[in-house]
Order: sequence, then C-alpha cells, then structure tokens
Amino acid sequence: MSDHCMHTQFVVNGETVDAQVPVRMHLVDYLREELGLTGSHLGCEHGVCGACQVMVDGQLVRGCLTLAVQANGKQVQTIEGLSESGELQTLQAAFLKHNAFQCGFCSSGMLLTALEITKHHPHATRDEIKELISGNYCRCTGYQAIVDAIESVLKQGA
Repeated sequence: MSDHCMHTQFVVNGETVDAQVPVRMHLVDYLREELGLTGSHLGCEHGVCGACQVMVDGQLVRGCLTLAVQANGKQVQTIEGLSESGELQTLQAAFLKHNAFQCGFCSSGMLLTALEITKHHPHATRDEIKELISGNYCRCTGYQAIVDAIESVLKQGA
C-alpha cells in the first residue's frame, strides 16, 4: 500500500470523518480498519460477492472496489448505521423469522440489497427478487429463505 495520503472528509453514519487517508485504501478496508465498523465483510475483493456493500450518497456500492478517498464530500452508511437507525428493523425481523441468517458472512450485504429492493422494487415478484439478489453470494441458505424473507417484507408494504 502506498504511503501517499490525501485529506478526505466524509460523513459515516452521521459522524464526520476528517482524516488523511491512504489514496489506495479501499473504502471497506478504511471502515473496518480505521473506524472499527466491521459489519461489512471482505469476501472476494473483486466486486462479485456483495459482502462488502455500503451505501454512498444513497447508492449501493461495492466497498472493495471503491477507494476511501472517493467518499470525499459524501455520505456513507454502513450496516451498523442502518441498523441503529431502525431502517433495517423490518428486514432483520423477516430474515430471523425465515431463517435467512446462517453463518452471517453475507448478511450485511444481503440486507443492504434487500433494503434497495424494498425501496426501488416494492412490487418485485419472487423471480425478480432472485434476479435482484444475484449479485450477492450466500453459501449457507440456498437463497430460498432469503427470498422468502424479502418477499414477506414486500407483501407487508402492499
């Protein structure tokens, strides 16, 4: 990793971060290593598995492909912040009810994807839900329970 740093200021879960950030450090690494926000995980480190997802200015991004300095001037929300705000409460309850949490490694990324689905695809069918979560890998549940959980939340909103 390069020692070259850049002054960066962004807001993480409502708290301003004002720091010298290594220019080649990925956002998820910065969140985990420097801020202690370990809810987002590093899986593939190639942007394929979805375990590293966070929200940047309301957009779902892969934290392993986004440099921390790219968050300069932006709002970042992690699984911790969204959980604390209560925004994920209904989805978390549905994931528990449908046994969609197993080892938990994919859960943060899967919950953020599910939140995105509830916000932008409130009438998604089961097949559409499957397609929308296809960018997230889960090695434990076989996806059925995850689809059931998301579908149950969408039906509550209908």
